[in-house]
Order: sequence, then C-alpha cells, then structure tokens
Amino acid sequence: MFVCTVLPTYNERENIEPLLRRLLAAVDPPYLVLVVDDDSPDKTWQVVETIAAEVNQPDAVRLILIRRLGESGLTSALQRGIDEAIQRYGAEAVTWMDCDLSMPPEDLPRLLALLADGADLAVGSRWLPGGVDVAHGALARGLSWIINRFASLLLGGPVTDWTSGFIAARAPVLTSIRLRGDYGEYCIDLLARALQQGFSVHEVPYRCLPRVAGVSKTGVNLWDYLAKGRKYIGTIIRLRLMRK
Repeated sequence: MFVCTVLPTYNERENIEPLLRRLLAAVDPPYLVLVVDDDSPDKTWQVVETIAAEVNQPDAVRLILIRRLGESGLTSALQRGIDEAIQRYGAEAVTWMDCDLSMPPEDLPRLLALLADGADLAVGSRWLPGGVDVAHGALARGLSWIINRFASLLLGGPVTDWTSGFIAARAPVLTSIRLRGDYGEYCIDLLARALQQGFSVHEVPYRCLPRVAGVSKTGVNLWDYLAKGRKYIGTIIRLRLMRK
C-alpha cells in the first residue's frame, strides 16, 4: 500500500523534528508525510520546511507542509490532511498520531501490519494487555478509563481505546466516513460508524508516553478534562440513540 501519515500541528516546534526523523526512519518508502500546521505562532511550519528541503528529492517527495491560515482545530486539520492524502496524492491508507511524541512512531508499522493482514482500520490501544498510559496522571487516566468503558458498554464491538487518536485506516473507510467533532470525540464517532458500516477494526497495544515538550492540548486541570469528557460522553450517547 501507498501510505500517508497526517500530522496536525500547533505549537510543536520542539517536538516536530524528532518526530519526523523517527517516523521517516521507521517506515519504508514510498511513503508520504503531510504536516497540517495551523499557522503556529512558534513557527513549527518553518522547522517542517527545513526538514522537507533536506529529505525531499526530485523523484521521491516524502514530506509536504500544509500551512493553514485563518483555520484551526484538530478535527478539521485531520480531515484536510486525509482529503489531500487520498484525493491529491492517491494514498491507499492514511495514518495519524499526536505530535508530542506520546505515540512512538516506531509503533506505526505494527498498525500497518494489521491493515496488511486484512483489517480496514487499526487502532493503537492503551487499554489492551501490553498497553499502558504513563503520559497522564491518575485523574486523567481514571477519567479516560471511565469514558472508554462507557463507550464499550453502549456501543459494543472489539474496541478498547475509543479515544486513542493513534490510527491507521484504508482509504475506503475514510472516503465513506468523514470526521465529525471538535476534538478527541471525532475518534469515538469514527470507530463507531466504521463498525456500524461493517468495516473491520483491530487494535494493537502501545505505550503512551509523556509529552516531551510544550503544553498539552487535552487539558491541564480538572475543569479542562471534564469539559472535554462531557463532549465524549455526549457523543457516545448520541451514537447509541442513533442505532435505535
């Protein structure tokens, strides 16, 4: 498969270079990486441009920057990257992950192996045996566990990490299902609709690591976690009601 990884960035200047270098070292060409940057004030996009000039060759473009001006948001950035990857560059599969190095790019081939074995969508899971979340404190882990158990209870299926965000999917899945939501709830929505439409979803455990640099977009206090958690719960209930 021709695979493209989409990396949505906002103020990840200190993380993006090691992420890109580790990612490009972990995968075999031909392979494309699209960085979708929301005009980061810390000029993350400048770092990407520098690395692109280094790694790209006339016969082998491996890294492309999409710099969005006047637009923002995780879900819309991912969707922009997905559309470009499939419609413009002909990707047969698209992957994505957080850009803070909490999701080791060296684990990406394990997701792609699931696609090669026939899965339509592969998910990195913190909650499968062998997976662990050491990136967050007890409060955040506890809330995440509750949300994921609630999702499994109401939505069923083989998924243990509904809020993963460490994803690989075949192009037909992403052509059929467009992302919805403001933040991490998009992942719950995508996985639930993929299962409902009959696509196969498989998981692989991974070790979620602490952010290397910068500030978390998920939250820094209880109020932040509860505000996002409320959207996750609302998404789960809406999806459940739609199945009746």
